[in-house]
Amino acid sequence: MAFSGKYELESQENFEQLMKALGLSDNIIQKYKDLGRVIELTQNGNSFQAIYNYGSKAITNEFTIGQESEFVSFTGHRVKALAKLEGENKLVITMDGLTAAMELSGDKMIETLTNGEITAKKIRKRI
Repeated sequence: MAFSGKYELESQENFEQLMKALGLSDNIIQKYKDLGRVIELTQNGNSFQAIYNYGSKAITNEFTIGQESEFVSFTGHRVKALAKLEGENKLVITMDGLTAAMELSGDKMIETLTNGEITAKKIRKRI
């Protein structure tokens, strides 16, 4: 399917400001800032699996479009989230205090993370 593949982080903007807005300490932000460089997505119809690699640990989140799911954040917190597709190339996940949109553009995945007025962007390349 369209989203299936591995994506490696190329660049990011405003990540630290967004994490501060979400209430994370400077220590936590620095610890996780450069981790999670590779994400592996598997799409099977409306079902997804996302594996985030954070150094020596990996976090796996599974979800289905239109159904509330439980996600584990990179800090280990569990949150309820709802995923939806917008067109064929944009996946939007909303959870408490955060909206994450992943849009495919050629061999790139552009992640836009929004909390209120603060937006961060991560650009990943399919590998």
